Amino acid sequence: MAKKAKTEDEGASGEEASKGGKKKLIIIIATVALLAAGGGGYWFLFKRHSPEQVAAAEAAAKAKKPATFLEMKDMMIGMSNGGQQDRQPIMKIKVVLEIGDPKVSEEVKPLLPRVEDAFQVFMRELRPSDLEGSAGMYRLKEELLRRVNMTVYPAKVDAVLFKELLVQ
Repeated sequence: MAKKAKTEDEGASGEEASKGGKKKLIIIIATVALLAAGGGGYWFLFKRHSPEQVAAAEAAAKAKKPATFLEMKDMMIGMSNGGQQDRQPIMKIKVVLEIGDPKVSEEVKPLLPRVEDAFQVFMRELRPSDLEGSAGMYRLKEELLRRVNMTVYPAKVDAVLFKELLVQ
């Protein structure tokens, strides 16, 4: 009987040990959760940037370097008449290239004769009806930008600006 009593006592202490292990596990989990919440609160209160710092960072990101404008020669181009008229229409155009970086501008200058050639080859095939309205001007601007960027690659031109465009 003494042996039975000992085993019952051991069983009772085993149950207490398992209950104590569960309590320890719960305490450890609660402690980790509290530490995580405290660390998050600290970060939000002290490590976050002030609204002034955020605004300054956004302004610095928006501030661009001053653009460089590279003026091209005036061009007079005989356009395709499409067989509708006796005389050939003529386009007079003055273009300025907008380049974001002055260093790139120096790379583009020696390539301007190639750019002019690319423009003239394309515009020679245009008809006056291709330039009607703002949509026609927009398409012309986009196509000239595409052609200039192909010609001066790896340099990049940001925009093609028209100073003058006359079709007679």
